[in-house]
Amino acid sequence: MAGQRADGSAPGRVPVERRLPRWAEVRPLLRLRPPTLDRTAARLAAAASVADVRMLAWRRTPRAVFDYTDGAAGTEAALRRSRNAFARVELRPRVLRDVSEVDLTTTVLGALAAAPFAFAPTGFTRMMHHEGEPAVARVAEREGLVYALSTMGTTSLEALAAAAPSGRRWFQLYLWRDREASADFVRRAHESGYEALVLTVDTPVGGPRLRDVRNGLTIPPSLTLKTLADMAVHPAWWANLLTTQPLEFASFRSSGGTVSDLASRIFDPTATVADVAWLRRAWPGRLVVKGVQCADDARAVVDAGADAVVVSNHGGRQLDRAPVPLEVLPEVVAAVGDRAEVYLDGGVLSGADVVAGIASGANAVLVGRAYLYGLMAGGERGVQRVHDILRAEVRHTMQLLGVTRVADLGPEHVRLRDR
Repeated sequence: MAGQRADGSAPGRVPVERRLPRWAEVRPLLRLRPPTLDRTAARLAAAASVADVRMLAWRRTPRAVFDYTDGAAGTEAALRRSRNAFARVELRPRVLRDVSEVDLTTTVLGALAAAPFAFAPTGFTRMMHHEGEPAVARVAEREGLVYALSTMGTTSLEALAAAAPSGRRWFQLYLWRDREASADFVRRAHESGYEALVLTVDTPVGGPRLRDVRNGLTIPPSLTLKTLADMAVHPAWWANLLTTQPLEFASFRSSGGTVSDLASRIFDPTATVADVAWLRRAWPGRLVVKGVQCADDARAVVDAGADAVVVSNHGGRQLDRAPVPLEVLPEVVAAVGDRAEVYLDGGVLSGADVVAGIASGANAVLVGRAYLYGLMAGGERGVQRVHDILRAEVRHTMQLLGVTRVADLGPEHVRLRDR
């Protein structure tokens, strides 16, 4: 054929010489992992992000349980907007900085924390995995982080203190219609060595959790034809549920219905700022108010005695279309940041999100769903994996920004794009 050489190659091309590879050349390329019977450990090790851990959680837990954790209120617009806000973040690096050593430590409520994030309070945690709140607290204790136990938790104040005796433990409090019960929580938290109370103020009634309604999720889970069929798909979860201690709230007995139904029955819709002042007088430790969504409310609770506020829309699980915490954060910091610490909560799924929150003015960032995905994926080991991922991402992001200390992160490192 015209244009071809005698050996069949095209003009201008050098013929490729083929040969069999030598073993000495192949051997360095082999990265074969030894076989293991611990499939959970293998799956967690392969997870490179919280999104990967979330997919493991989705596979390992019943649909209703996963949706309870993953979902939000109403149309879930508040949750989507919180996550979209982090997607709009532009991180602005400075180059030619020595970032060989990075210090992730920071100060949270006057004490050292090993990283600028904390484990937020979450309700009914043993439903996600039978190890429950103690598993989360043990990881926080090992890693030098704060963990907040929820009033709606499935482990008592005293049992958690025994599980993580040297950890930094906070107790998240809802104001109940029965104020004597609230006062009893305050007493028990003090006697059990909790360093702070976290008063959540965005729950005068329960939010409309439509996924729970559609899935028929009750507290405790009911054995219906649908759940019996689910046993065949998630036998390990059901086996753990039925062979460990009964799944119930540690602070009260459930009377059926969804978590939102229970919240509306026991939480006090008449609570006001005066109740923050009452709690300040009753509690000798540090007081954090969670659920602040505007500067005026931040000023009011700090005036009433709060040592810190959490800018939070309850993970989008209360008021649908609520303000986006990351967008509200700067105005709250401007209003009270010279008198109280300000934390950020909601939509945080990566170490870069944590860094963005700190750079936007937060003293620390609270993480909830992320560690619950880990708990569902592998119990305590899953929570540890999520911690390790977040910590590595925080470090890596700071290095790429040219920052070596958490305290050096500032508004010059971050801006929110229009889209």
